[in-house]
Amino acid sequence: MSVVKITHELPSEYRYTIGDQMIRSGLSIVLNIAEGSGKESDKELNRYFNIAMGSTNETLAVIDVLSDLRIADEKKMEEAEKLCVSISKQLGGFKKKLKK
Repeated sequence: MSVVKITHELPSEYRYTIGDQMIRSGLSIVLNIAEGSGKESDKELNRYFNIAMGSTNETLAVIDVLSDLRIADEKKMEEAEKLCVSISKQLGGFKKKLKK
C-alpha cells in the first residue's frame, strides 16, 4: 500500500501524527470496500462506498498537506494521488449502477 510506504519515510515529528492519519484513512478505503462487498443489498453497499469515498477524499487531503510541506517523496505522492483519484472514479461509477 503506497500510503504506508510514504508514511515510513516521513520525518519522525510527522510520522505519528499526519502519517498515522494517512494510514488510517487509506486503510479505511480498502476496509469499507471489502465490508460493503459482503453486504446483501445495494443500499448497504452504497453506504460503505460512501464511507470509502469520504476516506479517499481524506487521504487526498493528507497528500495535499504533505505535498505543501514538501516532506515526502514527490513521485510517491503523485502516484498515491493518482491511485486515490482512480479509486474515487471507480467508486463513483459503481455507485451510479447501484439501486438507491
